[in-house]
Amino acid sequence: MNIARKDIDATSAIITMNIVKADYEEAVEKTLRKYRQKANVPGFRPGNVPMGMVKKMFGKAAMADEINNIISENLMNYIKENKIQILGEPLPNKTEQKEVNFDTEEEFEFKFDIAIAPENKLNLNDKISAPYYEIQASEEMVNNAVKSFQDRFGSYDEAQDVVESDVVKGDIVEMRTKTKEKEDGIKVEEAVLCPKYMKDDDQKALFVGAKVGASVSFNPKKAFGNEGEIASLLKIKKEEAANVDADFKFTIKSVTRFKAAELNQELFDKALGEGAVKSEAEFKARLEEDIKKQLAMDSDYKLMLDAQKILAKEAFGEVAFPDAFLKRWVAETNEKISAEDLEAQYPMMLDDLKWQLTKNKIATDNNVKIEEGDMLSFAKKTAQAQFAQYGMSTVPEDVLENYAKEMLKKKESAQQIVERVLDEKVLEVVKSKIKLDVKKVSIEEFNKLFEEQGK
Repeated sequence: MNIARKDIDATSAIITMNIVKADYEEAVEKTLRKYRQKANVPGFRPGNVPMGMVKKMFGKAAMADEINNIISENLMNYIKENKIQILGEPLPNKTEQKEVNFDTEEEFEFKFDIAIAPENKLNLNDKISAPYYEIQASEEMVNNAVKSFQDRFGSYDEAQDVVESDVVKGDIVEMRTKTKEKEDGIKVEEAVLCPKYMKDDDQKALFVGAKVGASVSFNPKKAFGNEGEIASLLKIKKEEAANVDADFKFTIKSVTRFKAAELNQELFDKALGEGAVKSEAEFKARLEEDIKKQLAMDSDYKLMLDAQKILAKEAFGEVAFPDAFLKRWVAETNEKISAEDLEAQYPMMLDDLKWQLTKNKIATDNNVKIEEGDMLSFAKKTAQAQFAQYGMSTVPEDVLENYAKEMLKKKESAQQIVERVLDEKVLEVVKSKIKLDVKKVSIEEFNKLFEEQGK
């Protein structure tokens, strides 16, 4: 077997593989002997079918399979051994490849197109500059975080009169006149409403200040103006709610009022763990610290987006990529993508490819390694963030670790974590080597950057 490479240009080449009978003959014979042991041919017991008949029945298929195995193994080995950094995967050549006939030929020539990554010229240094938007933690952010914990650990208490945000429970009766109920009218026991969500201020005012035991005459259509909400309140179908226009009497049976948790040691312990902080000042300082960490992650994310463009340009400049090959490779490996979608999405695909090549070079040049401990640490952070979404801000270490280990057992999530850890490590290298043009911004100014970027 002989393998040779012919360069077409700086990023395109053809690999030619010549396969002769000696390359596959022994393996084909071995396969056919196995076929003979299992072949079920009328008139012959298994294992006694004449070898000539076996060759006639299965010989060409066995030869084709073995040649495909030789191609698969040796083509990629050649690329690895010669350290060719290819883009995508080798594709069968369509211009120089001669027709192959397994019925009449014993020696074969196969040609494959490959795309070669352009030279990556990136050299990280402080002459490369990128903006770094340092988001400031405002007093409003801290106060909102405090309120969030107060609401999370608040309680619901019974009240005797109604304020706008209360939950009011009672019985509803449809009225024929102001004083008489409608015969066979709508009646609902244990109905629940909240004046705060009424869209009509006059109807809302009818409830505010009313006491337990009092009856309020109101009009659901005026109060809510939404057939879905009316149907939910009156326990009827939405189609029926469209015809409701009468006044109803609501007899208040109970009033439930939400009370935010007091800013005291009990709240501090529930929010951050027992004894973590011991005063309001320490509580707010800790929340501010957590906010700053989150904001720093957002700042790093923006830096990564900006750095991708800046560093990819440093790496490749205006060098041309093998666009025709790459589009062909995407089309052949993704049959669902249309020609129009491919053309529209290709610029973004190319940007992603350039960054992937750039990121890999940074990792290689700076000996970036991903250890098991790195993956476990990141998985624990991910688990902690997931628990926090459900209000569980203080999860025991052993629970986090077990949860993280379960994540790493799943191949897909483990691979995602590897990529995320690599992103973090590469970003740290970038931050340490290039010049960061630090700009202090508010969260509003920071968010506006993304709005402008999306235009």
